[in-house]
Amino acid sequence: MSKNLSKTLLVFPALLGAFIAVAAPSVAAEKAALSEEATAPSSTLGLTEQGLTEQNIAQALPTEQNIAQVLPAAQNFAQALPAASNTPSDSASLEQINRYVREGRSNQLGQVTSVSQLTDVRPTDWAFQALQSLVERYGCIVGYPDRTFRGNRATTRFEFAAGLNACLDKIQELIAAATADFVRKEDLEVVKRLQEEFAVELAALRGRVESLEVRTATLEKQQFSTTTKLSGEVIFAVTDEFAQPGRNETVFQNRVRLLLSSSFTGQDKLVVRLAAGNADPFRTFDLAGNATGNILEGFQQFNFGSTGGNRVVADWVAYYFPIGENIQVYLPAYGGLHYDYMPTHAGYFEDFDGGNGGLSYFASRNPIYGIGGGSGAGITFGAGRAISLSAGYLADNGIGGSTLGANNPAEGNGLFNGSYSAIAQLNFTPNEKLSVGLAYVNAFRKGDVFDGGGGAAANGTSLANFQDAGILGGAAGRVVNGGGISGVFKLSDKIAINAWGSYFDIDALRDGRRGREVWSYALGLSFPDFGKPGNVLGLLAGTPPYAGGIGNIPIHVEGFYRVRLTDNISVTPGVIWVIDPGQNRSGTDTLIGTVRTTFTF
Repeated sequence: MSKNLSKTLLVFPALLGAFIAVAAPSVAAEKAALSEEATAPSSTLGLTEQGLTEQNIAQALPTEQNIAQVLPAAQNFAQALPAASNTPSDSASLEQINRYVREGRSNQLGQVTSVSQLTDVRPTDWAFQALQSLVERYGCIVGYPDRTFRGNRATTRFEFAAGLNACLDKIQELIAAATADFVRKEDLEVVKRLQEEFAVELAALRGRVESLEVRTATLEKQQFSTTTKLSGEVIFAVTDEFAQPGRNETVFQNRVRLLLSSSFTGQDKLVVRLAAGNADPFRTFDLAGNATGNILEGFQQFNFGSTGGNRVVADWVAYYFPIGENIQVYLPAYGGLHYDYMPTHAGYFEDFDGGNGGLSYFASRNPIYGIGGGSGAGITFGAGRAISLSAGYLADNGIGGSTLGANNPAEGNGLFNGSYSAIAQLNFTPNEKLSVGLAYVNAFRKGDVFDGGGGAAANGTSLANFQDAGILGGAAGRVVNGGGISGVFKLSDKIAINAWGSYFDIDALRDGRRGREVWSYALGLSFPDFGKPGNVLGLLAGTPPYAGGIGNIPIHVEGFYRVRLTDNISVTPGVIWVIDPGQNRSGTDTLIGTVRTTFTF
């Protein structure tokens, strides 16, 4: 027995080395850890923790000489110990070795991208959340080819090392991606050198910033209001009428406007405007040299809203606010106009009776927008969209000392029983180059028709405004129904064309009701940035509102050139020539020359 045992001890290492040689290809492919059951044979062999390398396997393999020497002894060992090979401990050891070989050949680990791919992992498992994070966030947990994880098995040092290495690789990738744009040490050295080189300049800049902070704090303490902004416009105009020498003199006129704009939500706006001026319009004369009224066809923008004698008045009080994203509401309490909320599609001629558009009131927009004004409401549906609808109702305020107005409680006046104008317009703006509007107006006028809410005519002939004594005397008012189309098209960044046309059916309310058809149309050309950026050259020809079938058709020709001196100062020389103003058969023309200087702040 002792002799057999000694032979067994001699041959056992050789047999075990031969077995490992058979299993070596599978073990070499297994880069993860060995299974728990395979650890016992490994420790028996005395292998290091570095795993089964080819060198280790080669050293463990028996040579042909050793096999030849121990093979007879191994055969004798097998014959001598049949019972011992069948003991439970030997069976368990052989089973562990077999399982080790099978797993080495078949259990190649594969990367999974979702924890749901592991069939033996359930959401109820206590480590489910941790496993899900490692798999789906970091991609450093692998499963077996049969899509199992075998979470209840003990891990080997190899398996732990493989998983840890995968996680560390993923973490290094994330760190590299997150810090790709970080400042490097070399960059910091460059900044440091620049700081040393420009130390004086940086110190000066720091002092200026501190000074600005002090000034800003002072302004915040002393500011007029946290919600109100002050802006203004001042117009100086040297102008003369040359067609009637000796009757109209050269004048130097002005108009001043100060606008207080307040916002309470950041999207609304309350406007209060103070105005003063002394810009009186030129006069018309008959053949005998008697003054017969103002030259309506040559009425200039700075004449509009002039108070006379530079008296300061609040000539506009209104509130704008949105409803949702595409509805804009306009509520004027005093001095409101339809073109305050409604697009006029007039291009570069429009400056909303300011001092940077066309010279004359007529050239600035279609006369349909200048019928009436005052108190009321306006609204635009679809503001900012390609198709929108604007509508409004304004009742006269009794401007210029008139007793007619929405603010007068006397019978026949007020918001709904006095003079009013109601207008609706469909706007079509498919792109930045084209803009078109179709408008309809219904109005009742006790005074002039085309007065712009100012109490006196600012546009059209005297016949179109029903100023002749035969109609005005005894008339209770005039009912206006009309339609118009306006449009502007930008041929390029340097050329734009605009045009309009309007027709009005106006009835005078009196015994033997008498009506007139009134027409107006015009064509304009604009050349923005003409000469240099900010300049505008404008040319326009058309007919101001005139009564059809009576007298001659007046023709209005206008040219101006606005020169932008600075962002806040512009000078506009221009000429207005009106043929047959007032539809007068005498053929007396009007020629007005103007140099307008506009200051804005």
